[in-house]
Amino acid sequence: MFDKPLELSSNTALQKVRRLYNAEKAGHTGTLDPLATGLLPVCFGEATKFTLSLLDADKRYRATIRLGQRTTTGDAEGEVIETRPVAVDQARAATVLARFLGEIRQLPPMHSALKHQGKPLYEYIRKGETVERELRTIFIRELTLERLQDSELEFSVLCSKGTYVRTLAEDIGEMLGCGGHLIALRRTGIGEFSLDHAYTLEQLEAMDAGSRDACLMPLDSLVQNLPPLELDEVQANRLAQGQKLGLTDAFPSGKRRLYAGGRFIGIGDLEGGRLVPGRLLSGVARAAARRDTA
Repeated sequence: MFDKPLELSSNTALQKVRRLYNAEKAGHTGTLDPLATGLLPVCFGEATKFTLSLLDADKRYRATIRLGQRTTTGDAEGEVIETRPVAVDQARAATVLARFLGEIRQLPPMHSALKHQGKPLYEYIRKGETVERELRTIFIRELTLERLQDSELEFSVLCSKGTYVRTLAEDIGEMLGCGGHLIALRRTGIGEFSLDHAYTLEQLEAMDAGSRDACLMPLDSLVQNLPPLELDEVQANRLAQGQKLGLTDAFPSGKRRLYAGGRFIGIGDLEGGRLVPGRLLSGVARAAARRDTA
């Protein structure tokens, strides 16, 4: 788990960490803007096969709004396009935040990496173009006022995937009647992971290779939300060959994290008592092939 610093893009941060680990293949599980900091899970090698659960997971953020000013981008990178007086107290702010709880609709910002016809929206806006966007349904599970001082409002939020906190900040400012834009954003959690398990770039750079490797988490930590299922070696071999396994109907249907001999081998789908192979570790398939040709 990586604690992304300010002013680095997610991809630049990823490449810096990848080089520290001399990893050929690496990926992250959710983009953070350069002006955002915080939790950025970085996966190496075959771990990149199992990132979907984190991409789909709820996210936690701590955000700060500058009230009374709207900008071209909705955050501090843009130019101020409107200024209004601010007259907001704690009670008013708490009441407005409560209105955003639950299922809401949100319009993705033009200054985002969301793609239209294969290109990120920010490429269109850089050329002075805008494209029509559809409202997206998101879910705000928690929204708490943390601080209100002068023209700054700080809040924490637990939200579903696809939520643009920058847009949420703008909408809160509008409902408060003064407008606003995002000036600080820190991601503090993704699913069951938090910053408590994250390391900064400076910390990783200061470590020797052994200490750095000790910071890595096991592959199956990415899929702890799935129930485990232990297989024997014969079953694992058949699954690696693409075969479905007949299991007792006592197992409810759904995705499972799979083990053979206590070793994580991948994930599969249990459908009506039959286990269908999903994403498996490459070593499992290679071992099955060697056994077949021995």
